[in-house]
Amino acid sequence: MVEISWAKPKHLRKAKGSERLKFLIGGGMILASVLYLLVSGTLQGARYFITVDDLLNDGAYRGKTVRISGAVDGESIEYDSENAIIRFEIVNIPGQFDDLASALRAALADPAASRLSILVEDEAIPDLLQHEAQAILTGALEADGIFHASELLLKCPSRFEETSPEGLNAIPEHN
Repeated sequence: MVEISWAKPKHLRKAKGSERLKFLIGGGMILASVLYLLVSGTLQGARYFITVDDLLNDGAYRGKTVRISGAVDGESIEYDSENAIIRFEIVNIPGQFDDLASALRAALADPAASRLSILVEDEAIPDLLQHEAQAILTGALEADGIFHASELLLKCPSRFEETSPEGLNAIPEHN
């Protein structure tokens, strides 16, 4: 009787230790990649937006897409309806405040506060774009010194005003 057996040639055999080592190295690389992505994403998203002062004082932001926030100066709002272009200025909002409505009002009243010209193209003028609104803009500060916004979000200032209990029944005056 003939006995048939098959054995793997010696040059195709691998040591079990090297297979385990390759698996550990691959798993370590995947784990390191995931940790890097988590840490870098957390550091970049740690701040929802930067202030006007941060943008103007740090040249590293110039030409890069960033999200900024500021108080809208209502007297500076211009709208070109034919070309759908909005122009206005925002003022730096101080970093620490208790009441946002008061902070917006104080920022606009401060003649020394930093100001930034904003240009938004291909947008209809939003109803909430008004004096003392908080604007959150995504875009880039270009070489012309104007912030070219690709996204405009607004927070209505009246939503942040606190009402006292005795003012709840008062009828607001209209001018």
